[in-house]
Amino acid sequence: MEDYQEQMHQESIHQDTRQQGAMYHNIMYQDSLQIEAEHMQNIFGGNDAYIKQIEKDLQVAITDRNGEVHISGSQEAVNRARKLIDELVELSKRGNTIQEQNVAYGLEMSKVNNNNALLEIDADCICHTVAGKPIKPKTLGQKTYVDAMRKNMIVFGLGPAGTGKTYLAMALAITAFKNHEVERIILTRPAIEAGEKLGFLPGDLQSKVDPYLRPLYDALYQIMGVESFQKNMEKGLIEVAPLAYMRGRTLDNAYIILDEAQNTTPAQMKMFLTRIGFGSKVVVTGDSSQKDLAAGVQSGLDVAQKVLSKISDIAFIQLTSSDVVRHPLVQKIVKAYEDYEKKINDAHLKAAQKTAERAGKTTGRQLFRQGTKKGANPYR
Repeated sequence: MEDYQEQMHQESIHQDTRQQGAMYHNIMYQDSLQIEAEHMQNIFGGNDAYIKQIEKDLQVAITDRNGEVHISGSQEAVNRARKLIDELVELSKRGNTIQEQNVAYGLEMSKVNNNNALLEIDADCICHTVAGKPIKPKTLGQKTYVDAMRKNMIVFGLGPAGTGKTYLAMALAITAFKNHEVERIILTRPAIEAGEKLGFLPGDLQSKVDPYLRPLYDALYQIMGVESFQKNMEKGLIEVAPLAYMRGRTLDNAYIILDEAQNTTPAQMKMFLTRIGFGSKVVVTGDSSQKDLAAGVQSGLDVAQKVLSKISDIAFIQLTSSDVVRHPLVQKIVKAYEDYEKKINDAHLKAAQKTAERAGKTTGRQLFRQGTKKGANPYR
């Protein structure tokens, strides 16, 4: 009896081993590639941070043995990891410093089988900063935005903070100016506090409005350099001014950027857009989720989307949380707020639909629009 039990136990062990072996062969897949020593550190990152991120996101194991990188995991995951690493190697060979954003975006694109996204984006260099750093779109959304600015007379760049709306527009404006495609650059934004009252500001009129325009100055300094900027500003070839200064002017042969357009009123937006003269290009940037207008005041940016969306030579480009190129944590914050706001709006819509069903007089969407007339911001 004991011999029979021992025999059954041994057969059970052998069966488990065979099952595990079959499972291993069905799931585990291996691939390897050679990476030259000069690119290894760039691709692996400090403390192998980039490779660890790829391992975590794609559920693979990656090891380096004297320049030969081995990848193991499911066949699909290994293939994705291999294609992403190949892209990173090519980026490194082109002289790029691999950054966390490259890896994060490459991982995101690998999940939708867009394996050449990083290389496609990298091929488009707008210009270089004064320090020699190339300025390029970093996501497909940014690439679409840049292409639209090159093609159209007026472009609206819409999307959350950190998507490079203003910075990329500034780079294209400076490039056009240096190539003598336009005679001057005009940068403007509404002078509205971001949800807080700053009170009286000392100094002359320019000193009072400078704090509102500081982000534009920062981008100009980085791309053009302080000396070049100041020289051209003294000649009147570069102008940084609040939106109110635009009234009554005709802006010919200029590259004009209106920043923070969500804080314009419909009247201000109409005034601005009707300033455009011959030979000019206009970029309007804004984030409808970050309005600082008084309660009950409609945004000129929202109205412009409804009024101008069907006019040729005017493009509306919507960037998303996937196009955020600041710290990856910012991307997560933006996505979390987008999800929260969608949840709030969906709850309002459901409540409005129930009210409509009871009343039988109007649709849920009409009630929803009425309920959000005082501003779509759920935090107010």
